[in-house]
Amino acid sequence: MILQIIRLKSNLPEDELLAKARERESRFKAISGLVQKYYVKTGKPGEYGGIYVWDSMASLEAFRESDLAKSIPAAYEIIEAPNIEVMDLLFQLREA
Repeated sequence: MILQIIRLKSNLPEDELLAKARERESRFKAISGLVQKYYVKTGKPGEYGGIYVWDSMASLEAFRESDLAKSIPAAYEIIEAPNIEVMDLLFQLREA
């Protein structure tokens, strides 16, 4: 499995950002290979993120090429390039 962590800065107030995320929720649920996504906020003003769990690197790469992925900067009014980390998940402590 692959873990992807994205941090982004947005001009949107938190309530608007959350409303946009909820509007797009069904589109993310439909992504093949996306095992889970966590929507997070950091301790920094205007900084939010997503923690994605993918079944494979191929699924992550397919998502990166999708219209949905390409729409993220405009949808969330991102003000600078996001910080993106990708890691191989070695094992998990508990089974879901």
